[in-house]
Amino acid sequence: MSMSVVLAERRRLPPHRRVVPLLVVGVARLLAKVKPARLRAVLEFARRGAAPATVDQALSAREAVVSVSLRCAGQGCLQRSIATALLCRVRGTWPTWCTGVRTHPFAAHAWVEAEGQLVGEGHPKGHFKTLMSIPPVSRDQER
Repeated sequence: MSMSVVLAERRRLPPHRRVVPLLVVGVARLLAKVKPARLRAVLEFARRGAAPATVDQALSAREAVVSVSLRCAGQGCLQRSIATALLCRVRGTWPTWCTGVRTHPFAAHAWVEAEGQLVGEGHPKGHFKTLMSIPPVSRDQER
């Protein structure tokens, strides 16, 4: 069975703004290969001290990640979502990182949400079923 793939639109970043996105994409590639429990532990550690990301902040991070990585612009949803979350964290915020399934066509999927909205996904929220999520932590929960 074959499936056509349309890459996400990629805007070109100037060279001086590509360094950090390239680094987080590399880290995300490594993290995408670890077991889910280890990935959860790393991302829960990373989110500490970060403010919740807005949709605009998360979308900006996702666009930067997609602009520097062909894999993330394609079907590399796990790496893309991890890199997006990590880039948000570098910038002082944290989106809700999610992994689960999309219902049609049925497949595993990973994505980020901010302010209760999917970020950069072309489907409505009901199209996905969350199996694991790592939301931002409020200051009260950190204590």
